[in-house]
Amino acid sequence: MKKRIISAIVALIIVVPLIILGGKPYIIGVGILSVLGLKELIDLKKSHKTYPDIMIVIAYICLLLLVYSEFDGYSIAFGLTYRGLAITLLALFIPTVLYKDERYTARDAFYLAASVIFLGLVFNSIILIRVLDIWHLVYLLLITTMTDIFAMLLGKLVGKHKLIPHVSPNKTVEGSVLGSVVATIIATVFYLIMISNTHIVKIILISLCLSVVGQFGDLLFSKIKRENDIKDFSNIMPGHGGILDRLDSLIFVVLAYIILFTVI
Repeated sequence: MKKRIISAIVALIIVVPLIILGGKPYIIGVGILSVLGLKELIDLKKSHKTYPDIMIVIAYICLLLLVYSEFDGYSIAFGLTYRGLAITLLALFIPTVLYKDERYTARDAFYLAASVIFLGLVFNSIILIRVLDIWHLVYLLLITTMTDIFAMLLGKLVGKHKLIPHVSPNKTVEGSVLGSVVATIIATVFYLIMISNTHIVKIILISLCLSVVGQFGDLLFSKIKRENDIKDFSNIMPGHGGILDRLDSLIFVVLAYIILFTVI
């Protein structure tokens, strides 16, 4: 527990100032997180075999190309451009023809491309949301953290029915529902005070939707870990796991927010 608390404090000391500062420090920090996230997916040995080093380097370059795509347009979902996607696909698929053996196959390219595009879209959006407005980012962070905290606490108190036991045996239906309800209330109040006090019903529904979607993100990454027989994606944060362990809910919330942003 002591190790977990220390890791959380260290993470907050690093992350909070970056969010407040914004600009280049924040953008660089998000890029580093994206690279660490991709490394965790590449290190999933049961999902694929080992890749050639040059293809891993190319994957990292393509990821940063997508993460650092335009922040001031809406080419594809918050600034991710067709050009970046095209370069990524060509760079990862063409080499499959050049390898004579099974060291790098089309299946490998599909896994790498999917991982790069998935993380590229998410972390590009995380940058753009902060560039647009810090309070929208805090709003999303509130939804994920409050949902996780209260789903766990209230689930332990009143939870009786397992949510999806074959994926996450400790989560309960009661904890999930109450976690979303509490998170929706807190996030909605924050939004009305700090961002806009109009369309109250719409904000409530969107906050609830994002909370629910965030829980699916948590469950998906739990399923990935079970499929690969691992407890955490990495040990970069002792007691908490890896980047994807900490950002699992936020990743899905950001993806949903891309869709819902235009109706707020």
